[in-house]
Amino acid sequence: MLKTIEWSNGKVRMLDQSRLPLEVVYIECMDYQTVAECIKTMKIRGAPAIGIAAAMGVALGAQDIKARDFDGFMERLEPIFNTMLSTRPTAVNIRWAVERIKGLLHAKREEIISAGIQHAASLLIEEANKILTEDIEVNKAIGRWGAEFISDGSNILTHCNAGSLATGGYGTATAAIYTAKKQGKKVRVIVDETRPVLQGARLTTWELMQEDIPVILITDNSAGALMKAGEIDLCIVGTDRTVRNGDVANKIGTYSVAVLCKEHGIPFYVAAPLSSIDLSIPSGDMIPIEERGHEEVTNILGRCQIAPEGVMVRNMVFDVTPHRYVTAIITEKGAFRPEDIKKLKDPLIDIESIRIK
Repeated sequence: MLKTIEWSNGKVRMLDQSRLPLEVVYIECMDYQTVAECIKTMKIRGAPAIGIAAAMGVALGAQDIKARDFDGFMERLEPIFNTMLSTRPTAVNIRWAVERIKGLLHAKREEIISAGIQHAASLLIEEANKILTEDIEVNKAIGRWGAEFISDGSNILTHCNAGSLATGGYGTATAAIYTAKKQGKKVRVIVDETRPVLQGARLTTWELMQEDIPVILITDNSAGALMKAGEIDLCIVGTDRTVRNGDVANKIGTYSVAVLCKEHGIPFYVAAPLSSIDLSIPSGDMIPIEERGHEEVTNILGRCQIAPEGVMVRNMVFDVTPHRYVTAIITEKGAFRPEDIKKLKDPLIDIESIRIK
């Protein structure tokens, strides 16, 4: 699998996903502003991947900070944190990464004061790489749990891209598919094109074909017809934010797919690393939904205009799927009913007792 992002020779190197599948091009980010711009313009996308990018962007920016003491260092980091937080509002992983970095620095305060401020900058590189490594292991664990819901011969629908390109590697929704294949199960993946930026058509199909997994690309409005014809056995998608009651925010169109699955009695699974679970929000109604420019809708990838000049456009990037449409949420700790997600971070809860067997 190609690397989505890495720290290399003092720079952040990331795969430019806006150029796929026609070109494989890497961007070398020399400063944190470039990292932030890559997140904002979706050259790197996917909740876990942009969390990693944000952590690496902070580490990159920290290398240029000149401060005499710990408080001065933290003060100069604040604009970098804010720049990362302002890039994409719906996915919670950027905030998660920023809070993790702040927690690390405060926990290591005395060590940093003793060793010198430059030690803080080194710690941030180490932590960003740790977040990347952990993400890959988390994804593999999601794959092991998720593969239990895939039978030999399954036809699996997925929407958008929740693969290795959206993470540090291996993917969330695709992790279950990769693991099922390694177990010897024959699977076929049906991929929604995912308008308007076509992450399914451009990214998921390309990624699965690299792994020799049979894949069929369909238009977004074909899923219901295939379900009615009995050609889909289950659906697995990723998530950018899962909240306390089990509601899930994911790429626009996910809600429609979930409703169709419910109507046809098809299991609808969500692959959600714990880093994308936000217990501070009680329900999906409170999740901020990003809206982007009209040109993504009126043009195909900015190359061909398909709508009249001046037409009004709503370009919502995400929608919220209510928990009642979700069969199970698959995490690195196992699969759980949506209503039990809020219990996962409770140290007094026996996770085994609420895990779906």
